[in-house]
Amino acid sequence: MNFRLKTSSYVADKLKQLHSSTNLTPNILARIAVSLSLKQKSIPPVPPSESSGLEFNRNTLTGDQDYLYHVLVAQHAKKEITDSEFFPDLFNAHLERGTRILTGEYQHAGNYDKFILNLLRQR
Repeated sequence: MNFRLKTSSYVADKLKQLHSSTNLTPNILARIAVSLSLKQKSIPPVPPSESSGLEFNRNTLTGDQDYLYHVLVAQHAKKEITDSEFFPDLFNAHLERGTRILTGEYQHAGNYDKFILNLLRQR
C-alpha cells in the first residue's frame, strides 16, 4: 500500500503560486482541487509518475476524511476501487485536473476575496 503521492511539476508550481497568493497551505489547496475535479463528469486520466513535484503523505491530504475521499472517488468512477487504485493514482488524477481548474478560478477572480466567494458559490 502506497502512502505517498508525488505531484507533477505543474501541480507543484501552481500550488506554490496559489499558496503565496492566498496564504492557504498546499494540502488545503489540494483538497479544494480534488473537490473541484470531482464535480466534473469525466474520469481524469492518471498522470504519469514524475519526480520533480511535491511529495505528500496520504494522511496530510486526506486526514481523518480518508474513507470519505475514497468513497467520493469510487462513486465518481461509478465502480468499486481498491485502496491502491484510489491512492495515489486516482487521487493524483483528480488533483492534477482540479489544480488546473483551481488555477483558472483564481485567475478569473483576480484576488483572494473574490476567489473564495466564487468557490463558495459553486457548492
